[in-house]
Amino acid sequence: MVDEDKDMLLKIAADSDPEKHDKKIVDGLKKRQLLALQSKKTYRVTKGPNYMPKRQKLETQLTADMLRTGAWKDTQFKKYNLNAVGQVPQGGHFHPLLKVRAQFRQILLEMGFNEMPTQRYVESSFWNFDSLFQPQSHPARDAHDTFFLTKPEQCLKLPNDYVERVRNTHENGLEGSFGYGPGWSLDETKKNILRTHTTAISSQMLYKLANQPGGFKPMKYFSIDRVFRNETLDATHLAEFHQVEGLIADYDIGLSHLLGIMDTFFAKIGITKLKYKPAFNPYTEPSLEIFGYHPTLKRWVEIGNSGVFRPEMLEPMGLPKNVQVIAWGLSLERPTMIYYDVKNIRELFGSKVSIQSTKNNPVCYI
Repeated sequence: MVDEDKDMLLKIAADSDPEKHDKKIVDGLKKRQLLALQSKKTYRVTKGPNYMPKRQKLETQLTADMLRTGAWKDTQFKKYNLNAVGQVPQGGHFHPLLKVRAQFRQILLEMGFNEMPTQRYVESSFWNFDSLFQPQSHPARDAHDTFFLTKPEQCLKLPNDYVERVRNTHENGLEGSFGYGPGWSLDETKKNILRTHTTAISSQMLYKLANQPGGFKPMKYFSIDRVFRNETLDATHLAEFHQVEGLIADYDIGLSHLLGIMDTFFAKIGITKLKYKPAFNPYTEPSLEIFGYHPTLKRWVEIGNSGVFRPEMLEPMGLPKNVQVIAWGLSLERPTMIYYDVKNIRELFGSKVSIQSTKNNPVCYI
């Protein structure tokens, strides 16, 4: 090998970039293992325009306080990519109680009941209390249990003849009863309230049934709608809730028919552990409270009230004396708690309700 070739090879080997030389010569050197390429990377670190000694978390939200104090001027905000594609929204969900309500309604229609009109929340004390033979001194009328309206404070129209019969029954009773004594007030009965139960609608329907052309005919009614009570909120109480109201007006029926209806209805929604407890209502005798067993709370929860309407309520309406009316008022929320194993009633109503599909959520079952 001549000196010129040696010099060239040494020059190629010493060059930091041998690839710029003749490719055949470089490849030959690699094969003979006389040349090995090594790569070295170097970095140069300099301070950028946003350099700071301590890491600072960027703000993601402009608040009212920042605007008020002017702090937004010195605040670093995270950049938003307004062109980013967001998550595809899912379709809407039905409210859990609306789904349960639809199920209850279908069951009652299948059982032969007719739905009552319940499209107003404001009722007079007359239809809510007095027509039900509930005394004007009853604690349920107290402001602690009832929401009273101030505008308008009183209703404008009541059926005068019926009002007079109700007044006489309240003060003097019927044959075999004493009534509540004198002191019944027309001003008290005309007070407007947010209805405390949908039985206010039942009393109006029974009055119409007694005074319809052609006279009384047996009928089965139901309603499912909102009612209002001035209650303290807790795991099983709400200030506004739904009531499932039902009644059957027919000749010669009684308590055994009522128990059969309740057992049938609750069996259709999967609640088979029921208890009945004697109770007092001004407008029913006998009266029964209905309890269902809650598997998570491990206790019996009151889910409704029921009974046979008293003659002091029915006779002033004009119903025949041998007509009996069995009736019940059930909560919509509490049976739902039991059926879907919900611990807190506030999880079914208001801002805390979940409309996502979960194991115990009605969204994915009904």
